[in-house]
Amino acid sequence: MAKIMSAQRALVVSSGMAALDVITRLLRPGDEVVTGDDLYGGTNRLLKYLSTNGGIIVHHVDTTQPEKVQEVLSSKTTMVLLETPTNPLIKIVDIGKIATAAHEANPACIVSVDNTMMSPLLLNPLDFGADVVYESGTKYLSGHHDLMAGVIAVNDLQLGERLYFPINASGCGLSPFDSWLLLRGVKTLKVRMEQQQSNTQRIAEFLESLGFKVRYPGLRSHPQYELHNSMARGAGAVLSFETGDTAISERIVESAKIWAISVSFGCVNSLISMPCRMSHASIDAKTRADRAFPEDLIRLCVGIEDVDDLIDDLQRAVCIMSLA
Repeated sequence: MAKIMSAQRALVVSSGMAALDVITRLLRPGDEVVTGDDLYGGTNRLLKYLSTNGGIIVHHVDTTQPEKVQEVLSSKTTMVLLETPTNPLIKIVDIGKIATAAHEANPACIVSVDNTMMSPLLLNPLDFGADVVYESGTKYLSGHHDLMAGVIAVNDLQLGERLYFPINASGCGLSPFDSWLLLRGVKTLKVRMEQQQSNTQRIAEFLESLGFKVRYPGLRSHPQYELHNSMARGAGAVLSFETGDTAISERIVESAKIWAISVSFGCVNSLISMPCRMSHASIDAKTRADRAFPEDLIRLCVGIEDVDDLIDDLQRAVCIMSLA
């Protein structure tokens, strides 16, 4: 795992959120964390808990704008938590620029990047100045949704020891059988991801041709297309799109047959969801509105099925919606 993540050391735990929990155990009351305003729902919940009960000060900003991050960075900034692409708005973060700014503000600041949306096949954040990279092994690394795992990788071996201690002390390390399943999944990562990306590109172009606003870094219409491609070796297999009407989005999701309704992603089968009704429902409506989070947003996590079947299913769902 360390080798494919371009790291000196890798640690494995029981889930992606367990990985983030281990990382945030480095924080102490009064520490300041800078993070995005478009976070995975579980990450948002954990940070909310830490700010409410642990005395951690959390600054949520638009991390796609380095100048906004710069405004809240200071010598008190202990950690910067980044996701790129963000989930589910598919916004791109300049890892290198933010890591440099964070380390200038506080040389001891730990820049941590959630790389789950890309996987180590497509992006290695440590190469761009991150101190820690973590992934939910439940997603692309597994590929089959038959295990839960989290992976943490570092180049600084002393930092690795600091992260290993709470894993050993709390007993959240990955079980032997799940470790075997994780390594099994990694063997087919390249084959799966290439097919999933190819399918996603076709589907993104199809949805855009229908007039929907599509968020996918493989499309030249994405405002950060160039930035993403300067860091990553592919666009991934998750996209989101807006219909302009929440009720229409609900009918499309309900009408799809091949696309299973689920909040996860990264497996070989295709999934569809409405984040505001599912994965991000724990974020209150006012906060979602403040962060310009579209209530009608549909997220697609594309699998390895025949792409024409997937497009036909979406076409049928859209037709049913238009007749309703």
